[in-house]
Amino acid sequence: MIVTKLELVDFRNYREASFDFHPGITAVVGLNGQGKTNLAESMAYLASLDSFRGAPTEALIRVGADTAVVRATVTHPDGRELLVELELSRHGRNRVQVNKQRLSRTRDLLGVMRVTVFSPDDLFLVKGGPNERRRFLDDTLVALALKYDAMRLELDRIVKQRNVLLKQAGGRLNDETEITLDVWDAKLAEVGDQFGHARAVLVARLTPMVQEAYEQLADRPSAVELRYEPAWRQRGLVAALAEARVDDVRRGVSTVGPHRDDVDLFIGGLPARTHASQGEQRTMALALRLAAHRMVAEKAGSTPVLVLDDVLSELDPTRCAALLHHLPAGQVVLTTAGVLPEAAHPDAILRIAEGAVVLGE
Repeated sequence: MIVTKLELVDFRNYREASFDFHPGITAVVGLNGQGKTNLAESMAYLASLDSFRGAPTEALIRVGADTAVVRATVTHPDGRELLVELELSRHGRNRVQVNKQRLSRTRDLLGVMRVTVFSPDDLFLVKGGPNERRRFLDDTLVALALKYDAMRLELDRIVKQRNVLLKQAGGRLNDETEITLDVWDAKLAEVGDQFGHARAVLVARLTPMVQEAYEQLADRPSAVELRYEPAWRQRGLVAALAEARVDDVRRGVSTVGPHRDDVDLFIGGLPARTHASQGEQRTMALALRLAAHRMVAEKAGSTPVLVLDDVLSELDPTRCAALLHHLPAGQVVLTTAGVLPEAAHPDAILRIAEGAVVLGE
């Protein structure tokens, strides 16, 4: 899959801008604060309907504007060309069109365009809390099969409803609360067991790909391991919820289930979060993204656009050269505020200043 053109209207610091991209590597160059990451964010948002910076919709709309538009022309491997348009609004529902046909649901846009992003904040995939790693797994599942988006939303809904009930119980477990909890526990167990199984299968498939990507970046043999072993999966979520019920009522929150899980990452047999150097942690984070990118490409039959946002400045020269040497096939958009290394060999360069292209090569 290739994005040939991207247009922005009132998105972040872009009043109105248009970008032409090449099938190979496009380097987006400019000083800090000029809009390089905003450009990367717009591409990723159009694919995932989520900001990789964690920004709400209001933050994506230029100050002083009520709406923002992100528009991309996407060419698929079979030759189909799609015009994908998303209008973000401060005051109402967002609107989505594909080839000028409005979609009834915004989330129907998922899968039309695929983008993998690596940014400096991805270091928190390794050194941050469990939520970052859960999100990585679940976003990968959604990219592999859209059914997991509905499953994730249903899981979130059930957990929220169960938590409301637990808070309303006020720390006391009576017959009425018991009966209602039985209903919500059954729903949570049904969806949670399926989602936990999907995560476990994903981790098993990802692990060798992560190891291969890590070794390529580190340029040496490395023992890399991912473990997804929540205790509740050993006995089933129904039994785990029953065992945790008294504690859940006392605390007023659901303490067991996929929403509390973690993925343990190891390098050389030691926990990467606490024992790895920052260089090793960043290499692990990049290996996770590259492995997921490869898996989605193989499953979908169409390689996502790979966006590397200010990655080169975060890696030492050896790892930087290794990354550029082992870039996966497909379209790559690489942003940088520094000088492009000789190994980059971009097919095109876009120079950005104050939310506009000042020079194309």
